[in-house]
Amino acid sequence: LWRFGYSARLLKTNHFRTAASNTSFPAVWMLLAQYSGKIPGFFVVVKKNRFFTMPETVEDKANLELYSPHPEVRGMTLLDREAFKRTVVVPVLKVKKEIVNTLLKSLKHTVLQRPGLKRVVEDPEDEDSRLVILDPHKIPEFSLGESEQEVLKRLNVHPEVSKYNLELTYENFKSEEILRAVLPEGQDVTSGFSRVGHIAHLNLRDHQLPYRHLIGQVIIDKNPGITCVVNKTNIIDSTYRNFQMEVLAGESKLVTKVKENNIAYELDFSKVYWNPRLSTEHGRIVELLKPGDVLFDVFAGIGPFAIPAAKKKCRVFANDLNPESYNWLLHNCKLNKVDNKIKAFNMDGRDFLLGPVREELSKELPLLKEQKTSFHIVMNLPALAIEFLDVFRHFLVGEPCSTAGLPTVHCYGFSKHDDPAKDIQERAEASLGTSLDGRCSTYLVRNVAPSKEMLCISFQIPADVLYKRPCPDEGKEPA
Repeated sequence: LWRFGYSARLLKTNHFRTAASNTSFPAVWMLLAQYSGKIPGFFVVVKKNRFFTMPETVEDKANLELYSPHPEVRGMTLLDREAFKRTVVVPVLKVKKEIVNTLLKSLKHTVLQRPGLKRVVEDPEDEDSRLVILDPHKIPEFSLGESEQEVLKRLNVHPEVSKYNLELTYENFKSEEILRAVLPEGQDVTSGFSRVGHIAHLNLRDHQLPYRHLIGQVIIDKNPGITCVVNKTNIIDSTYRNFQMEVLAGESKLVTKVKENNIAYELDFSKVYWNPRLSTEHGRIVELLKPGDVLFDVFAGIGPFAIPAAKKKCRVFANDLNPESYNWLLHNCKLNKVDNKIKAFNMDGRDFLLGPVREELSKELPLLKEQKTSFHIVMNLPALAIEFLDVFRHFLVGEPCSTAGLPTVHCYGFSKHDDPAKDIQERAEASLGTSLDGRCSTYLVRNVAPSKEMLCISFQIPADVLYKRPCPDEGKEPA
């Protein structure tokens, strides 16, 4: 695993160790799939190292110029596209133009496969011929191997390899190659970003900040449809879940449109929280719902849980404390024509639970005779949501009509613990005041940072936690 730039955290069972020790590398992944979900509490995190380098080889050096801009761009902070030009010497074959396509197919592993570069160019000395560019990585000594020569003999092509001066420009280089050439040697380079409509969102490190405007412009140049690049300048506000940002390049238009799981949303990215990496998780939770179920979305944002649930014919109560999120939630409900299916609130999460949620559950749960309706409470505020779970202690008064009708909570949290699933469960148990052993499931949502995970813990609220039994003498006149 380490050889391929991956790290893995595995539950250390003797059974797994024995099986893995006798198994070849490709089969390890089959073992992971086999054991994941079958051992209680077992989950696997496999993550690719964000930055890693493979040992340089002779072939890498031979091909280095083809993938590197002019060395004089090192340290550039104001983008000068002309400075990236360079000329490299590459091997070519002279071929009659009528057999070029046949040759390309026959030598497909030897000809140049560089995106953005032509593999066939005009022959300045012969209009009836073309020059086919070969990959210098595959022809390091400008001489063909026996198999290639055999192909040329069959096609009646002269096997002589010539040298050709190929001009490379800014347009020929990938964004990561450009940034690697510009930033100081040995420094981490990132060309990755989150895309939110026409906006690219970066989280630059300190050493990258002097180059931030160049980085922003390169991302616009290399990614069609991106017209604005922003960098986060502080951590997410724990109250409203938005953050300060700086526009690095492009237009300062931060109202954008996004599409997630076939549903359209509009938002002001500078004022509300939106993370495209959560689309799979939004879909996973909505998939658990059935038409007629009730969803209480405590920290709803602009509606990525609430709106698809309403489209699935669920009854939805959606809340967010941020006035901007609340307004965009209302806007997106109308945009998706579900404004008559969602009751929206602009309240503190605890007040929402103690008010509309408790009122609705007090009214609905006693009426459940058969289990037809399920109640789901989504609490997606990973920095704080677990601290809200104590609100469910003696949340309702009376006796449960059935354990099947108890509401299911999906609560999100961050963990830096060596065993994040255990950590999240223990913190949830501390808030609830009861054990969840055998009564909960923990799902790894995503890796937030090298030592920080986001998880979702799901459980039905235990009846002895949810209900406060009335005192036998309650309601009687004092003697």
